[in-house]
Amino acid sequence: FLVEDTRSIIREAAKKSCFICYKMGASITCCHTGCDRTFHLPCAPDGQCVTQYFGAYRSFCREHSPQQTLQPRPSQDNTCIICLDTVEDNISYKTMGCPACQDARFHRQCIQALALHAGIAFRCPSCLNQEPFMTEMLTMGIRLSKSAPSWESDQEVRPSDQRHGRCDAAMCLCPGGREHVEKDGPWQLWLCSSCAAEGTHPHCFSLGNSTYSWECNTC
Repeated sequence: FLVEDTRSIIREAAKKSCFICYKMGASITCCHTGCDRTFHLPCAPDGQCVTQYFGAYRSFCREHSPQQTLQPRPSQDNTCIICLDTVEDNISYKTMGCPACQDARFHRQCIQALALHAGIAFRCPSCLNQEPFMTEMLTMGIRLSKSAPSWESDQEVRPSDQRHGRCDAAMCLCPGGREHVEKDGPWQLWLCSSCAAEGTHPHCFSLGNSTYSWECNTC
């Protein structure tokens, strides 16, 4: 049944056009009632779409994405607290803020990178608040990691010449098995774009031809 369900999802996605890149194979639909916009996951940042990586894993187009509501800043320092580059004056998809201290501002890309590296220690880099801050970031589409902080990891680093070589999808559909890899087509192996420690055959994870990257469930 799972194989047939996967094939059904692939067939339905093949009929839908991404409202961002206009190519077919869009498998994600905005969950707002009455909205039928569909898009590819890799296109989401360009279209300012939000996917919430918890609970029901809901996705929203840019028109219906959740918005942060913060008080005016106590300070006028328009600097990202993480990379120290300039941020926008106002809160937007690309510029976010801490709901606890109401003052910290950071780029979406910067706070996303911090979330993946910090793991269970993820918190506001300014006031160090964790609970309200983490809840807000999840709501706004920031992916969190359940692993220990990268700076505390004692795992042995994988040698650079040893590339991960098997499909880790929940159900591998490849006739040749999880370790069968081809140079092109549905049975090539895509590694997680964040950790490169897990991989999948595009066909096993319903990745269309218009998809250019993939991330594992851990990341």
